[in-house]
Amino acid sequence: MRYNKQFFALTLAALLTLPAFSQSKKNKAGKTGQSGKVIFWDDFSGTRLDRSKWTPEVTGFHVNDELQAYVDSTNVISFVKGAAAEGASNGALVLSPKYVPGFKTFDGQTFDFISGRIITKDKFDFTYGKAEARIKLVAGSGLWPAWWMLGYPNWPAGGETDIMEFIGEGDWVSSAVHGPNYSGETPFVNRLYFNKNNDASKWHVYGVEWTPESLVFKYDGVTVLRVTKAMAQHYGKWVFTDKQFLILNFAVGGIYPFKINGLKKPYYGLSEKALQLIKDRKAKMMVDWVKVTAY
Repeated sequence: MRYNKQFFALTLAALLTLPAFSQSKKNKAGKTGQSGKVIFWDDFSGTRLDRSKWTPEVTGFHVNDELQAYVDSTNVISFVKGAAAEGASNGALVLSPKYVPGFKTFDGQTFDFISGRIITKDKFDFTYGKAEARIKLVAGSGLWPAWWMLGYPNWPAGGETDIMEFIGEGDWVSSAVHGPNYSGETPFVNRLYFNKNNDASKWHVYGVEWTPESLVFKYDGVTVLRVTKAMAQHYGKWVFTDKQFLILNFAVGGIYPFKINGLKKPYYGLSEKALQLIKDRKAKMMVDWVKVTAY
């Protein structure tokens, strides 16, 4: 979804009804279960970001015509507990963009929004297994939070695995795969439309199961998209054979939302509702936990 690529065309998925998700038992890294060994675990139970696992990125590049500058600040990367965690029993990470007109970055760019993006690059990466996160979103057309992975060293040669992207339309989220010659307007993308009473504003587990031969995306255990090595090789090299790192971020506006909502005002790809949510500090992505299990 990032790194100098253009927005991809979305194909429609069949309407799926998701099962209700109950609060799952929190597994600690290193525990071995029926599905393998947990090699990464963060339930965001502290009061600050665990920098042994995550690095906040700071804007020094700009892609997809997005409206935000990424900053390392508790204004946009914060933690909540108790009732404020809205059902995350041990607390939650909150990524929340903020309206700051005329904000200047260290390299001289100007933005009206700041936001948060955290990555595990050079701290944790893996090859093959299952990556999952329990996430709760807020609807507002043009808000663009995501949970995804990137390979090394450069895009798209290292591959990109978009586990969950949301552009603020509460009834659906999407997943996608990108690599050499199957990036940009890729055929490997799909939406899942939620049941009306279980939309993106509720907690859901968004995951991908990665093997040498395929990437299978599952939301609350329901398969949404399967991309195989054979499918990718019709277009280019299958590059999902090496390590990828984890990313959580909250973008604002930009080419993907614009391709769906067509809005140029009040900002490119951003609706009035979403702008007001940001101004009121109600636009947020809450993350209960992130887990990676090795096969």
